[in-house]
Amino acid sequence: MGAGLAAAAPLLSPGSASAATDPDQLFADGWFAAADRGYARILREEPANAHAAAQRGYIALLGNRFVDAEKYLAQAIGLGDLASRQRLAECFVRQDRHASAVPLLQAGNPRDQAYAELYSHLEGPAWQVHGARSTRVPFLMTDPVPAVMASLNGGPPKGFLLDTYSTLDLNQADAEEAGLRSVATVTGVAMGGPVTIHLGILDSIRIGDIELRNIPMQWIDMQRPALPDGSQPAGVLGTTTFYHLLTTMDYAGQALALRRKTAGFHTAGARLPLWLAGDHFPCSLGSINDYGPRVVTLDTGGLAHGLDTTVELAEQVGMTVDYDNPRQIQGTTVYPITADRISLGRAVGHDVRGLASERGGLGMPGPGQAGQFGFAPMANFTHEYFTPFAITFDYTDMHVYIR
Repeated sequence: MGAGLAAAAPLLSPGSASAATDPDQLFADGWFAAADRGYARILREEPANAHAAAQRGYIALLGNRFVDAEKYLAQAIGLGDLASRQRLAECFVRQDRHASAVPLLQAGNPRDQAYAELYSHLEGPAWQVHGARSTRVPFLMTDPVPAVMASLNGGPPKGFLLDTYSTLDLNQADAEEAGLRSVATVTGVAMGGPVTIHLGILDSIRIGDIELRNIPMQWIDMQRPALPDGSQPAGVLGTTTFYHLLTTMDYAGQALALRRKTAGFHTAGARLPLWLAGDHFPCSLGSINDYGPRVVTLDTGGLAHGLDTTVELAEQVGMTVDYDNPRQIQGTTVYPITADRISLGRAVGHDVRGLASERGGLGMPGPGQAGQFGFAPMANFTHEYFTPFAITFDYTDMHVYIR
């Protein structure tokens, strides 16, 4: 795969959508600002419209506009939209106001209740940042995904994979060695089968010269890609960690750079919008060949490829889908593809290997993620695309920088 800097395709106008005046369709297609204007119009005409209030709150939450998110999600809950309870809880969690999230989650499903139990065990502010203003930690490896050293609860340094499509996640043996106590469990799916996810409070993790303390997190018993010495990593540093710092994954410089969060950050390279779906699915605007920019997810943890999309979109933008060599990934059939170019702003990858699925889901964009997010990303940009670049995630001003 090659990469370089070039002009991206012009931004497609929301007016080019077939249902440009329908805010639900605009939202499903990822035109968040235009959808928000549509929902605002509906609320002016119908102040008791719970759906419009809920959607305005969700759009604000995607962009970390917490004042608006709290206002409209609370309004939607008052109008009977119970699904907004979980999103309002997420709004509080993103601000590390976990105590405010607990009563909302206690009224939810068993998974929400498990997280309410987790957060109720926090004593004092979560995700406290201590140590240096910034630090830079060398990669142990780049492929199949980057890894760095970090220490749990003052113990010896261990290898951790870096993956923006993950939370802070430990292996069960390392969690037990660090003395973590499971306060609740939830069920999940990993490597195609059901797993039990344990929830607990980690006292501290030190990454270079920065230490994070009092962390609600999870651990699981599963195999991951091996470190260079053949051993298993202690876990994964994911977006819940990166969210609390100004994080740069510098593939070109072979290092993870962490800074304390600050408003008004700027750096070299393309600056693009950043949205966060759930607690660990970063999204921005990307292009494939001459199509886009449209909303894409940013998953640095995909193994041995750089792009996920649907068969329909792959064919629409001129990619050849290799139907003769199907693969199975967690029960989903995928087909090899190669994109002539994909880009975030002026950061262009050429001849990017990818995978296309019929319907998406399980990390693959398409209807599967539409059910999860309420909108369907055009594609997922993953590991091999990022390797020539440095990418910075700014969750204060909600921008991605890539150079």
